[in-house]
Amino acid sequence: MNAPGRKEHLDGVAAAILLACCLFWGFQQVLVKATLPELPPVFQAGVRFVGATLLLVLWCRWRGVPLLVRDGTLWPGLLAGALFAGEFACLYIGLQFTSASRLTVFLYTSPFWVALMLPLLVRAERLRPLQWLGLLLAFCALVFAMRESFVTPASERQLLGDALALIAGLAWGLTTVTIRASALGKASAEKLLFYQVAVSAATLPLLSLALGERWTWEFSPFAATSLLLQTVVGAFASYLVWMWMLGRYPATKISAFVFLTPMFALLFGALWLHEPLTPSLLTALALVAVGIVLVNRRPG
Repeated sequence: MNAPGRKEHLDGVAAAILLACCLFWGFQQVLVKATLPELPPVFQAGVRFVGATLLLVLWCRWRGVPLLVRDGTLWPGLLAGALFAGEFACLYIGLQFTSASRLTVFLYTSPFWVALMLPLLVRAERLRPLQWLGLLLAFCALVFAMRESFVTPASERQLLGDALALIAGLAWGLTTVTIRASALGKASAEKLLFYQVAVSAATLPLLSLALGERWTWEFSPFAATSLLLQTVVGAFASYLVWMWMLGRYPATKISAFVFLTPMFALLFGALWLHEPLTPSLLTALALVAVGIVLVNRRPG
């Protein structure tokens, strides 16, 4: 049985919101990459989640949303936060060993983990064969777009990076499953996000120090703008919307949309960093679109 206010299918508003989120997340990947010469990756992540936590607390005080009320979400919330932080830890450490394109392929196995595990716990999240076909088609399109990165033999370091990216995708999927299959499914979007950004804010700076990253507080205008966008739009606003969507729409269908994010990242990389925009990429974009349509197709 669906919770009150939940919907079984994505409507036009949901699709538009998800499209906007994926568009920004794709841009954000290129933004982070462009900022790396000035600021190390895990340091960037730590700063943005500390900032997002402060923004979220201020938002909740303004809106009167309680964050510390006992509602049975503490332990699943801490689990979701640990998985969220672990995802970013594996993601940023993996970037040291493998290319961003290879890492993206393995990271975006997340919807498959959600589709495999969540229906075992939440009956309403089960996919029909046609929807499975759409999910598989979207992932194959992603691999097709990234296939140039798999031509050369992988080194041991690259395989380590690939493994970390796969773990990151699993952690992302488990975070979604934890939210939908526990008391977190009834929590406010603000509280869902608070568990994740707060745990990340507490752990990622320590990880940055452990990795020996150089901390600097003298930012160029570009680096400051980058961190501002990553914090306010990326880690606060877009993730808050994502948490709200998870509480209102089927997670398996929402997750299919994330395949658009690496596609947008490749497009922004071509426009900003002058990376090649090939017919293969355009074909892959079309296949992703078809896959998402199939996943979200209403039953006859």
